[in-house]
Amino acid sequence: MPQTPHVNRRVLLAARPHGKPAPQDFRLDEAPVPEPQDGQVLLRTLYLSLDPYMRNLMNAAGTSYAPAVAVGAPMVGGTVNRVVTSRHPDFCAGDLVLGNAGWQDYALSDGSGLTPLGDMPQSSLALGALGMTAFTAYVGLLDIGQPKPGETVVVGAATGAVGAVVGQLARLRGARVIGIAGGADKCRLAVEALGYDACLDRHAPQLAARLAEACPDGIDVYFESVGGEVLDAVLPLLNNHARVPVCGIIAHYNDDTAPVGPDHRPALLSTVLQKRIRMQGFVILDHYATRFADFRREMGEWIAAGQVKAHEDVVDGLEQAPDAFIGLLEGRNAGKLVVRVAGD
Repeated sequence: MPQTPHVNRRVLLAARPHGKPAPQDFRLDEAPVPEPQDGQVLLRTLYLSLDPYMRNLMNAAGTSYAPAVAVGAPMVGGTVNRVVTSRHPDFCAGDLVLGNAGWQDYALSDGSGLTPLGDMPQSSLALGALGMTAFTAYVGLLDIGQPKPGETVVVGAATGAVGAVVGQLARLRGARVIGIAGGADKCRLAVEALGYDACLDRHAPQLAARLAEACPDGIDVYFESVGGEVLDAVLPLLNNHARVPVCGIIAHYNDDTAPVGPDHRPALLSTVLQKRIRMQGFVILDHYATRFADFRREMGEWIAAGQVKAHEDVVDGLEQAPDAFIGLLEGRNAGKLVVRVAGD
């Protein structure tokens, strides 16, 4: 069913997943379109962002930076919206805004957290190449990774929403960039479209040996968003004073228990100590006040000049969001995954 003016379709969290999310963990619901009160605006969703962090919010504990989604409540998420009706002095009907309306057609807002987008021609970019995921790449690589010309940068999820931008920014800094991705098609995309020097299929045998061959001078920056066997392959190759920005560990988001097998903590800590490695986790929400204006200006210039390509994976229809999200956690997408909820 397409979006209509009178029905608010919502994708609710039906149950907390055990391991990988399944279709039955979500429920498509219909409710009346809410009426804005004084100081509120009614938002209509055009695009919905799907991101790995949402998996953590499906757990009862949530995260340190965002509360858990309640069972029976709409899933959360960044959105591009049109203002339908405004009873807020700072917004008018028809305004295009960046918000957090979640997995639903309509939402109310008191104006906090809304960012005007003006007449942005490709408004979905506000969720990706000009939004949170590219901002994550920008801060993590440039502020923490600090690649220098001639250094080797390895990106663990080379064609994901963040990794696709990390690789391109590393090339702009004059680094040699090696990607790791899931499948031959993604590796081809990384090299041919995103400018990676090489990309390794993490599903093929002997990842550690192939990575060592691709990085004969070791690794100076490893952008970590994966964990698991990718980190195991990277760890022995890190050079003295290497930098490891950490924005996620998608390989472990579905873990219900501690992984079986050898304990890798001694090897990790020994490497960090002996090679004087800077390994720093960061949450991008902490950096909007100080770095977002610089990011939007520079990234806009790079995109306009063709130095950074905005690669999107667009899925049509709110009802497709659960399957698309499950696919995101399985590595099916390439580039920034967005749901086109409605035409504009």
